[in-house]
Amino acid sequence: MDFQHCFALWPKLTPAQQQWVLDTLITRRVPRGTVVHQGGVECTGLVLLKSGQLRAFILSPEGREITLYRLFSMDLCLFSAACMMNSLQFTVTLQAEKDTELWIIPAEVYRDLMAVSPAAANYANEIMATRFTEVMWLMEQVMWKSMDKRVAAFLLEESAIEDSLQLHTTHETIANHLGTHREVVTRMLRYLQGEGLVRLSRGVVEILDPVRLRDYADQE
Repeated sequence: MDFQHCFALWPKLTPAQQQWVLDTLITRRVPRGTVVHQGGVECTGLVLLKSGQLRAFILSPEGREITLYRLFSMDLCLFSAACMMNSLQFTVTLQAEKDTELWIIPAEVYRDLMAVSPAAANYANEIMATRFTEVMWLMEQVMWKSMDKRVAAFLLEESAIEDSLQLHTTHETIANHLGTHREVVTRMLRYLQGEGLVRLSRGVVEILDPVRLRDYADQE
């Protein structure tokens, strides 16, 4: 799978613009745990995944994390190039959750490309709108969903991503995704275990009844 097939904008660029992008394209392979983009510190550029998985998150003033969204193969992150848009300052951090291969279009290259290509500008607006929709959905969850329902929903999301009912994760990791404290997650997981929905062991959360867990997560 090459860049040309993964980058949705490619067919809308002129041959000269395509060559310009290829000449400046950065290819990276990063191991799990690598911080690909440090929000507020650098302007990395547009990040496009070839394979692997990235987590986009923000930090509270107290240093607490909360996940905004995940990126998978052929997904693109524009917030890592937020500096190229004068009206947008978004300090998102990108970290590899798995060994990952990715491409980076430098921010200054894409900014210049938007100046000469309406298609590039429109594409950036579409990606930004999609990401803001995801962020607004997250805000609704934080504001209106109780933490036990959010933990249940997170476990189901992880199960779908990993295609497994056995999730190798820690209470601290779940807390970082949800923007809460480890002790809160531990209390919620023990409650779900008491309800017969999950089984807890060291470093593992096993979903015992995904149908009931879904019903529980969807309760108002």
